[in-house]
Amino acid sequence: MERISYKDIPKGMFENLLSVESFINNSTLEMHLLEIIRLRVGQINGCAYCVDMHHKELKELNETDLRLSSLCVWEATPYFTDKERAVLEFTDRLTTLNGKPISNDIFNRLLEFFTKEEISYLTLAISQINTWTRLMKTFRFTPGNYSVKTKKP
Repeated sequence: MERISYKDIPKGMFENLLSVESFINNSTLEMHLLEIIRLRVGQINGCAYCVDMHHKELKELNETDLRLSSLCVWEATPYFTDKERAVLEFTDRLTTLNGKPISNDIFNRLLEFFTKEEISYLTLAISQINTWTRLMKTFRFTPGNYSVKTKKP
């Protein structure tokens, strides 16, 4: 049951968050990679609404069922590229900080695949989906109702 409905949210709140989302989506990062990050953070934070949304977005991007079902145990599988593994490690660590800094090892692995500008975008993308998961867990938007918007060619 929703605690706070869409109509109860302060005017401009979601619009401003969506502006940041648009900024991230228009970066040099691949949408597929961004959606993997978003689904992973939803899993870590136990956000059913976000898991539903980003699972559907990844299916729309032709992600396989095997990789989708294995994302929650990505470290134990061979299904993710080295680049994705570096991002997933960073995503997991940044989402579960526990008062610890991001290690040089994790940061240096990212540098193998990304520029510092792209790492900045990755950091913002992970922070942004963490914000969304916290909002959804507080507001309790109902999962299962999300529909992927059809992309215009």
